[in-house]
Amino acid sequence: MIKYKCFRGEIMKLPNIKILDEKDKLLRTKSKEVIFPLSKEDKKNIEDMITYLKMSQIPEYEEEYNLRAGMGLAYVQIGIPKRIFVIVEELDDGSFKDYILINPKIISHSEEEIFVGEGEGCLSVNREIEGIVPRYARITVESQDLEGNTFTIRVREDISVAFQHELDHLDGILFVDKIDPKNPYKNASKYREI
Repeated sequence: MIKYKCFRGEIMKLPNIKILDEKDKLLRTKSKEVIFPLSKEDKKNIEDMITYLKMSQIPEYEEEYNLRAGMGLAYVQIGIPKRIFVIVEELDDGSFKDYILINPKIISHSEEEIFVGEGEGCLSVNREIEGIVPRYARITVESQDLEGNTFTIRVREDISVAFQHELDHLDGILFVDKIDPKNPYKNASKYREI
């Protein structure tokens, strides 16, 4: 019998969410600012997105439900163009750290730029893509939490990349848009690989 990692002491149940494919025109729209208070539906969708991402990072669930591993989802990817995204980071001890950002915006960034060596991926892009996507190594983001309270967060390296990837979704941009199709590794020496 397979032993599954538990979430809040329970076996996890795959949420009923549909992730849009890159061909869907809705992914190209600019998401709208969120008005508080959040609806029960919005809170449930955010919880479902987090559960989905956790399950996609747990090998047993990934295999059972044929999931692609993902660490971030923007609200527009489930068909709702509002300025919300979530990131689920698996920590070294196997636990998860959740980031929920509502109406986020970058307020400062490093000069240094980086790229993910094995390439970025996206749960809405179901094909292999080669090439580099330059991202800031460190960013500070101002956002709101589930209650509408404003906070700032500074992230670096892979989490900075994930934040910028999801922020792009909120503006209708996919990571593939940032790769030069004629020269996918253009200017690679200008950036640090992570």
